[in-house]
Amino acid sequence: MLDKIIENEKLIYKVASYFKNYSNIDDLYQAGCMGIIKGYKNYDESKNTKFSTYIYSYILGEMKKLVREDKQVKISRDLIILRSKIIKANDFLEQNLMRNPSIYELCDYLDIEEKDLAEAINADGYIESLDNDINDFSLYDVIENKNINYDDLLYLKMEIENLEEPERTIMINRYFEDQTQSEIASNIGLTQVDVSRREKKVLTKIKSIDF
Repeated sequence: MLDKIIENEKLIYKVASYFKNYSNIDDLYQAGCMGIIKGYKNYDESKNTKFSTYIYSYILGEMKKLVREDKQVKISRDLIILRSKIIKANDFLEQNLMRNPSIYELCDYLDIEEKDLAEAINADGYIESLDNDINDFSLYDVIENKNINYDDLLYLKMEIENLEEPERTIMINRYFEDQTQSEIASNIGLTQVDVSRREKKVLTKIKSIDF
């Protein structure tokens, strides 16, 4: 078992890098090791799936669990509600103004102070590229919650590859190439907000699939 952990140390640290504002790298490493141990117990070589690919979601899941359960990382209910309002207000103003609203315009529309807006936006900043919206779910969450086996996972990947553009490129780059929404937006000529909206729409569709 120790040899599997050593072989996949780079993967552990890669996943840990997603949690940029979580300071205890040793705890993240230990969580990653636990993910490898759990994944190893369920790994089936006959599926012809690379071990590092298989354990990725286990490592990620253990790290997310650690961060969420850490009592030092707390987001108040008021901030969660405010952040949801900010996201909705941003979408509304973007559609009406035909551009991204400024911070001043968002604050004026919501009748809040700039410091309150900044606090709400940064409330979940400890996970930069996986959970972009505190009320959203990621593709990893969809897979984990549905207990999808690897035949279904292949089907899921086929569903993504059959999407029309630019949704296909967005989902592949987000979940198979580890790119951020901002990176994708820059590469395909869309705004980060537009990429986020399209991603959420696809995730909602995927969540409804009966595997």
